[in-house]
Amino acid sequence: MINNIPQPIKAFLAGVNLNDPNFDYYMTELTNLATAANLDVVGQARQNATQVVTSTYLGIGKINEIKNIAHGLKAQVLILNDELSPMQIRNLEKLTKLRVIDRTELILEIFASRARTKQAQLQVKLAQLQYELPRLHPSENNLDQQRGGSLANRGAGESKLELNRRTIGKQIAAIKHELEHVTKQEAIKAKRRNQNQIPKVALVGYTNAGKSTTMNGLLTKFSQENEAKQVFVKNMLFATLDTSVRRIKLNNNFSFILSDTVGFISKLPHNLIESFKATLQEVKDADLLINVVDATDPNMLQTIHTTQAVLAEIGIKDTPMITAYNKADKTERDYPQIEGDNLLYAATSQASITVLAQLITQHLFAASQKVELLIPLTAGKILSQLHEQTQIIDEEYQSDGVHLYARLTPDKSLQFKKYII
Repeated sequence: MINNIPQPIKAFLAGVNLNDPNFDYYMTELTNLATAANLDVVGQARQNATQVVTSTYLGIGKINEIKNIAHGLKAQVLILNDELSPMQIRNLEKLTKLRVIDRTELILEIFASRARTKQAQLQVKLAQLQYELPRLHPSENNLDQQRGGSLANRGAGESKLELNRRTIGKQIAAIKHELEHVTKQEAIKAKRRNQNQIPKVALVGYTNAGKSTTMNGLLTKFSQENEAKQVFVKNMLFATLDTSVRRIKLNNNFSFILSDTVGFISKLPHNLIESFKATLQEVKDADLLINVVDATDPNMLQTIHTTQAVLAEIGIKDTPMITAYNKADKTERDYPQIEGDNLLYAATSQASITVLAQLITQHLFAASQKVELLIPLTAGKILSQLHEQTQIIDEEYQSDGVHLYARLTPDKSLQFKKYII
């Protein structure tokens, strides 16, 4: 019987180690990225050097070695561990007779296959075009199918390269314009969330550490509509690109807005970070970050550093953070455990989720207190302010006014002091 299932493309990996102590970690990441892109990794090679070769990235001896091994293994693609220049890619393709993909292009292709919402699709496409533009070459013919009617009036002397650059330039401008419109819509939604004064918590961390599973755990524990609000979860890199926002109402009447954001990885392309800054606005607006870490990852410390580096790049430095070490159920340690702002837990464990909620409560609501207020029936403006700026627990209209039970921070207690009874 003939097997009609398409076989995965075989890939060979290579990288130059410039005396970097994290090189093995980066190569492991590259393997995981290739697997996430449905490639079959058949082998890898590395070269120790003090600097990369300007024209070919790898030395000619190593290139010939890779060519022989890769062709022997029937590899079709050569994936490099760094972002290469256009010249390096072209020269390597000529010398190895393989398609050459650098780390940046690989990540962009994965993101393109995972994007679901309009905003994420536009962001990835923008990053791809910005990556592609400086890599155009006169011999390339890959944009022929993208020519539209608007290009029919081009000058007879215009080269293919100029045409392709102009085509991509127009596409970039159009996407930026459309993305600006979508981003404004998302900003309006975020502004509405910010106006209600409910604290905001953002899940951040290395891709596939368990952020979405943690969100679903909180929804299952504290939301009556948990099935409709569950977010997508799958054991693969970058399963979630689109920011999901949910309201979590705890059993003690505390509420907060929880966002699940795109995962991070080492050497995340700068264009991609720039394109996703609007999506990551939820992280910048957060009152508390939860850095979800895979406790079973042998490179755990490096993943924490990776998250810190990406947060710094988008301008986040002083936001309070809980470091949540997930997947404790796959270790031999007892859990859940709290040590300062560190939590060892399992996102699939109800007991763990309860402890996480307690830790979040301590961070967000330690200074608030439950008070009773009496608002005159004629003071509609004050009533609106309380609803917008505080957490209302209970509300009852009586003949002498509106009796409210609310949780107030010290500054709000001072602001509404005359109404507290």
